[in-house]
Amino acid sequence: MKEYTDIEIIECLRNRQSYVVRYLWERYIPMVRLMVSHTGGTVEDAKDVFQDSLIIMLEKIDSREFALTCRFKTYLFSVCENLWKTVLQKRHAASNYINRRIIVENETDISEAMESRLYEEIFTEVFETLDTSSKNILKLFWQDVSLQEIADKLGYQYGYVKKKKSEAQAEITRKVKSHPGYRRIMNSEIVAKGVVY
Repeated sequence: MKEYTDIEIIECLRNRQSYVVRYLWERYIPMVRLMVSHTGGTVEDAKDVFQDSLIIMLEKIDSREFALTCRFKTYLFSVCENLWKTVLQKRHAASNYINRRIIVENETDISEAMESRLYEEIFTEVFETLDTSSKNILKLFWQDVSLQEIADKLGYQYGYVKKKKSEAQAEITRKVKSHPGYRRIMNSEIVAKGVVY
């Protein structure tokens, strides 16, 4: 494999030379895959992070004021790592709303059981407001079906599935947070914490 200097890589990316993208993919995707898999991500996640990071880098590199202040490998890994952290934070936030399960240790604690049921009702109500394609995509995604498999199964383009999934998750999060029932729960939790502490 031909080696490229950092300067050559930057110039090739500026000129949209596809061979340098292939070079970066072959050389650095294993590093990104390792980083993503160590924090519970999949091969598909690693591909998405790598591709999205390249898009971010291209936007920055297109600016003539851009100056590489470290090795390109370090810069690429840093962008991938920051992007993956953002993805994990969003997933964590979404899972708090979507998959919240309260383990009722004491069955006599009715308030916790009611709260758990209310979360489920809020989510179900919000989920039903989504359009059919969003619901189908999310159902499969939550069953750990990869985005490419979802696209193949539902007859959509990969890019459409990826965008639709993100939009649907954002819509659910927004609607759950603005739901009166959710606000009631959050207010009661804040009050309870104030009493305990």
